[in-house]
Amino acid sequence: MALAALVDDAARGRGEAWTTLVQRYRPLVAAICRNLGITGVDAEDVAGTLWLRLVANVTSIRDPEALPGWIVTTTRRECLHLLRDRARHVAQETEDLPDPAGQGPDSRLLVDERLAALRAAIDGLSDRDRRLLTLLFADPPLPYSEISARLGMPVGAIGPTRQRCLARVRSNPAIAALLVNECHASQRQHEPV
Repeated sequence: MALAALVDDAARGRGEAWTTLVQRYRPLVAAICRNLGITGVDAEDVAGTLWLRLVANVTSIRDPEALPGWIVTTTRRECLHLLRDRARHVAQETEDLPDPAGQGPDSRLLVDERLAALRAAIDGLSDRDRRLLTLLFADPPLPYSEISARLGMPVGAIGPTRQRCLARVRSNPAIAALLVNECHASQRQHEPV
């Protein structure tokens, strides 16, 4: 089927057109992710975000023949966004968080306080959010396809839903207070003496 007709059918909500688009361009998306070092569930997150963006924008496509270029550009942007976020999180974890093992007698109390706050924040989530986080952080890790089957959630929705769940955890007052306190402690450590 010609690309213009396929995009037009997708814009009209025809499921077969969406299936064909995804099957046609999935290898391209996977290749871009691999070239940028993104694999596994992260690549699935990128692909899911890409398809959600296409669903949201398909009716505004003026030149259907430009769709492959749009897919390449959007996939690269999502990969780079993921890599930036990953680097930012790793930097925060290694630089900002104090090492409880070397902090003296209060360190165990601080660890227990953090764990209690985290448990309370997770207990405040909906049952669906708790189940999702439990499956995402299972040891050994579960593939997104299994999580999708267990929760009845599309694979492409898992990553964005995970982000919203974690944002709700971070917005819990106890967690927010701990994050602010740790940020202030970190700033004090870096002040000149």
